[in-house]
Amino acid sequence: MKRFVKRHTYTALVFAVLTSSACAAEIPGTMRVDFFHSGNHSAELLSLDQLVIEPLPWTGNMAQPIDRTLRGKYLFEIVSNGVTAWSRSFSSIYGEWETTSEAREINRSFHESVRFPSQDEVFEIVLKKRDANNQFEEIWRIELDPDDVLVHRESARYADKVIAIHKGGDPANTVDLLLMGDGYTAEEHDAFIDKAKMLADVLFATSPFKERKDDFNIWALAPAAPQSGVSRPSTGTYRDSPIGATYDAFRSERYILTFDNKSMRRIASSAPYDFIEILTNTDVYGGGGIYGLFSTAAANSEWAPYLFVHEFGHHFAGLADEYYTSSVAYEAPAEISEPYEPNVTALLDPKKLKWKHLVQSETPLPTPWPKAEFEKHSIAVQQRRAEMRAANVSEAEMNSLFRYTRDYADALFEKSGQEGVVGAFEGGNYQAEGYYRSEQNCLMFTRSESFCAVCAAAIEKVIDEYTVSD
Repeated sequence: MKRFVKRHTYTALVFAVLTSSACAAEIPGTMRVDFFHSGNHSAELLSLDQLVIEPLPWTGNMAQPIDRTLRGKYLFEIVSNGVTAWSRSFSSIYGEWETTSEAREINRSFHESVRFPSQDEVFEIVLKKRDANNQFEEIWRIELDPDDVLVHRESARYADKVIAIHKGGDPANTVDLLLMGDGYTAEEHDAFIDKAKMLADVLFATSPFKERKDDFNIWALAPAAPQSGVSRPSTGTYRDSPIGATYDAFRSERYILTFDNKSMRRIASSAPYDFIEILTNTDVYGGGGIYGLFSTAAANSEWAPYLFVHEFGHHFAGLADEYYTSSVAYEAPAEISEPYEPNVTALLDPKKLKWKHLVQSETPLPTPWPKAEFEKHSIAVQQRRAEMRAANVSEAEMNSLFRYTRDYADALFEKSGQEGVVGAFEGGNYQAEGYYRSEQNCLMFTRSESFCAVCAAAIEKVIDEYTVSD
């Protein structure tokens, strides 16, 4: 009990410092626009839910108000008096769903949000989406008045539940990562905090996060759940967890998302955050990550360290998946075009390769690797994996298969002679042909423990956007 009280006393002090420093430095408050994103494969509609004033000061880097990394499928701009005052790109659940076969059959709506520094006067929010040439085109514009009586003002309802895991500096010029626990009962709260600390240590043992540890604050928050765990519909498991995380997103057994954006935002607004990773109180392999939205990881899985960092790579830096033999819900593109993600390419013009500056002159493009051998093994493993999941075998048996797959890939790549070589290795972005990754192996390709040079550089650029004064 003493340990519990000390944690909450410290948290109260942290929030007092945040509030007082915000006043002294005239840091703005935080606003959020909640909206509904609806449509199907060929039509798209956006509609306002509410404008929200969150309870805590803004944590973003006011020295870099305009997004220069542009890693997302969408871009929002805050326009005041005809001038863009703030912009950030992002991706969304809707943006993924519209590429699934279901979007050809039915309409669906998803709740979404964008957050930005508080505005004092009437402003416009402009939402843009990438076209076929990856250029942003306007799809929605609405004028909002911060003095409207219907603006919702949230309270920091969960402030006394927020724990500081790692303190690197002032939230105004550090990256604030919020670890949210879902499916933890009140009795399991200490287990969540221990897991959050362990996974934070894993993140900071992985370059380039290791070298930039002091540029991060990490917070933890887990509202008490009535039952342990989260939903896994494919096995008949249903939980009414506070954040609503669930396996089987888009009918993919390993994909964990929450579709309850409003509850997640309502809880998260009690903590300082730029990014969110949801830790589910589950041991079945699974996770997910969407740029600028959130990432998820099964916290009790044997593979939690890998899942935590891999999925955060999606959410934090907009990194594409480099694997291509695992099943996914998304339809293959009708034609090959250059992706906007920083770590994959269509190699349409080798002279304009995104990471050309990292490629040695003697390295051929495309770059050879034991692709056929890898694919033969991996496809067989994926078939076996599907059979084992259908038979509902134990997670220990699944973990054995995953270890076997990892060890096979490590041995194959070690003897290829391409370790550490930067080039253009065919296979990535869920496609066996037509897309290329920069190195033979990477944390975004297999269950390895390190990022390739291109992914590491992409991560550094995002860290800089939240910490460096321009």
